[in-house]
Amino acid sequence: MTNPNGSFIWYELMTTDPDAAAAFYGAVVGWKITETPDTQGGVDYRHFIRSDGGSNGGVLRLDENMVEGGGRPCWNGYLRVADLDDAVAQIRADGGQVLMPKLTIEVGSFAMVTDPQGIPFYVMTPIAPSGTDNQPSDAYDRWTEQRISWNELYSPDLEAAKTFYTKHFGFEFNNSMPMGDMGDYCFIDHHGQDIGAFVQKPPHLPAGCWNHYIRVHDINAAKAAIEAGGGQVLNGPCEVPGGDWVINGMDPQGAAFSLVAAKGK
Repeated sequence: MTNPNGSFIWYELMTTDPDAAAAFYGAVVGWKITETPDTQGGVDYRHFIRSDGGSNGGVLRLDENMVEGGGRPCWNGYLRVADLDDAVAQIRADGGQVLMPKLTIEVGSFAMVTDPQGIPFYVMTPIAPSGTDNQPSDAYDRWTEQRISWNELYSPDLEAAKTFYTKHFGFEFNNSMPMGDMGDYCFIDHHGQDIGAFVQKPPHLPAGCWNHYIRVHDINAAKAAIEAGGGQVLNGPCEVPGGDWVINGMDPQGAAFSLVAAKGK
């Protein structure tokens, strides 16, 4: 079986220093990063390796040309589409932009695009590796540690964003939670599974963005590792509805990230 269209199937950290990122996320999350880059496409690309041996993310080294062109440390998600060319054309027709045109490598074809509000993400038509029986990606998993556990979109135009992602990726918004001055927290229902939420971008954020939460074992131990590793804790740990605890932080290279754990210890 494959992931339905609109599923998050991969995540990527863009960073200026993959070796430093390996040390930081190794201490905070428990991941390892492959030491030898995969040079497909002519770039320094590595992989996060979980404790179970699987991989649910990549690490793209930002070289000088990328930085001069506006590239900055950040996290991005990949959404599965059945036909990349058609998906990119439709996104562009609805006001999105293409930041990186189609690239095809051994594992599939992908492109970096934006939604009509300018928020970047990838779209990808994957090719299953030989011998895997087309197994679905487990990069997103709501409850398993070392996976991405939640996906938030902070949008400057909440209603327009909901319309766009519903049309192109099959997202539904059947439930919401009032957040006071922030408005409604609108849960993403994707094929019967809550995978995240949309919310109006708060004034203190300079731009809209996707925010991806990594599940860890112990939120307080993760906080200590962030601070010891030169990162910043911007918010938390704080409890959220349902009993999870979250942290919003920034890694030493300046990429924003978030963590979630089952409980505060």
